[in-house]
Amino acid sequence: ALPILKGPQGESAVAAATATMEENIFLFVPNLIGYARILFAFIAFYFMPTAPLTASFFYLLSGLLDAFDGHAARALNQGTKFGAMLDMLTDRCATMCLLVNLSLLYPSWTILFQLSMTIDVASHWLHLHSSTLKGSDSHKTIDLSGNPVLRLYYTSRPVLFAMCAGNELFYCTLYLLHFSEGPAVSLGGLGLFRLLLWFCTPIALSKTLISIIHLITASRNMAALDAIERAKKK
Repeated sequence: ALPILKGPQGESAVAAATATMEENIFLFVPNLIGYARILFAFIAFYFMPTAPLTASFFYLLSGLLDAFDGHAARALNQGTKFGAMLDMLTDRCATMCLLVNLSLLYPSWTILFQLSMTIDVASHWLHLHSSTLKGSDSHKTIDLSGNPVLRLYYTSRPVLFAMCAGNELFYCTLYLLHFSEGPAVSLGGLGLFRLLLWFCTPIALSKTLISIIHLITASRNMAALDAIERAKKK
């Protein structure tokens, strides 16, 4: 039951409490899409050892929905810090689990997959943490006076979508290539999966370079915040 308070202060408190009860952050549409992404990712992981096409379908579907939760958040004014964290963690964990599977399929390349996981997780975690400390609601909200590469990456939705989709498609086709070349798409018998892999390779390498820039920029931001805090104590 709501506490009974008198006067304008009481009315404000009741209104705030009522609004709080009416809004359930966990049931916001973008977050519901995020839960669906997690479900599809788990289905993909379950089928990875035995059904590569089914696993790839659900994995890419989970990644594709990443574009829709952001649109829903903006359209419905339901952007939240929880949603931003959920979005980033789903991305990182899904990619990391696929890379673990690739390490089992291509053991001689394990060190490269480990390096990719390390750069990806470290750069995004530090960038999100520094963004939050600076007052941003999301790791996709950056200071436009910052690094020009990150500025283009996060302010151009087509660029962001192309880079993320190309990176995920690179790992996914590498996974599929272990089982099949895919349907032939040229007179020379070149398979679809290998063709897609070649097409996505420069995108994946560029994405890794951006992650390294992420890491460097976020480290500088954290150091700048430390310097400001130390200066205030003097």
